Amino acid sequence: MKVFFALCLACFSLLANGQSGFTFRESPEKKKFEIFYNKKLITSYCYFDSTEKPVLFPIKTLSGITITRGYPISPRPGERTDHPHHVGLWLNYESVNGLDFWNNSSAIAAEKKSMYGSIKHVKIISGGNDKGNSLSLITKSNWVNQAGEVLLEETTYFTFSELNGDLLIDRTSTLTAKVPEVIFKDVKDGLLGLRVARELEMPSKQEDNFVDANGIVTKVPMTSNAGVTGLYVNREGITGDDTWSKRSSWTCLNGEKDGSKISIAIIDHPGNIGAPTYWHARGYGLFAANPLGRKIFSQGKEELNLTLKKKQSATFRYRVVIHEGKAFLDHDQIDGLMNLFALTK
Repeated sequence: MKVFFALCLACFSLLANGQSGFTFRESPEKKKFEIFYNKKLITSYCYFDSTEKPVLFPIKTLSGITITRGYPISPRPGERTDHPHHVGLWLNYESVNGLDFWNNSSAIAAEKKSMYGSIKHVKIISGGNDKGNSLSLITKSNWVNQAGEVLLEETTYFTFSELNGDLLIDRTSTLTAKVPEVIFKDVKDGLLGLRVARELEMPSKQEDNFVDANGIVTKVPMTSNAGVTGLYVNREGITGDDTWSKRSSWTCLNGEKDGSKISIAIIDHPGNIGAPTYWHARGYGLFAANPLGRKIFSQGKEELNLTLKKKQSATFRYRVVIHEGKAFLDHDQIDGLMNLFALTK
């Protein structure tokens, strides 16, 4: 703890002296750990009670363009207000021993809370920067039911780095069973999720209805497409809504915001369960990788139902690339980032 406190003081000093590169500030009273690049906030690890899980929020490009939706934490004019559990970047799942971790939020009525699980931040194990070139953060969280019983212990390693002007966020999460058996039922909503800003959604001319595992329907109304520019593309060259339910080593969302071309690429690690993952990529702004929900994506041809016995673990690794510039990331550039990521363990 003394070492960590010393690191905090050192980073405060570096910020005050105008050091370039990555720095951080821990604000436990605000339940967040802030990450800066060249003195600009790029994201915060937040563990608010209202989100029912730790999230990275907001997420910005290295120059400061926000790529995540603000609602429900910091709503912005013109945003959609569906799915209040879609906050920043997160990792959880719709059915763990029958509990819905994915759809839980402060919007769930008290009488229904017993059907949902929460991910409770326990502590920051360590955090520090490597000569300003990158910054690491290690956290511990517990997946619990409403009685507080721990089903899974989660240890997550974040690495924030810069490469060729792009922000790279690498996340490695290890989930360890703390009860005799943990079953991840094969369902649609999971595992790594990102909710993007309105400008980066795909234009849509229809109203959609989405049903979760508990039968609750969420309506996504048709809205104006003014300034809405997003388009998905995966490694196989499939685009738009057709990327949904497809397996691929990466999927990228391209769009324009604040006068810049933005690419957000999520890369699956080849060591992950079920790699390459299925993609739960929706035009209204949900961008998710789900390696565990095979049945719906394969139209019943596959089914997983991942089961962990007590003390068994499963590890999931993902790379998120945030790019801005005069052109979008191209196939070869993303493949290069994928190949580098594949070397990490």
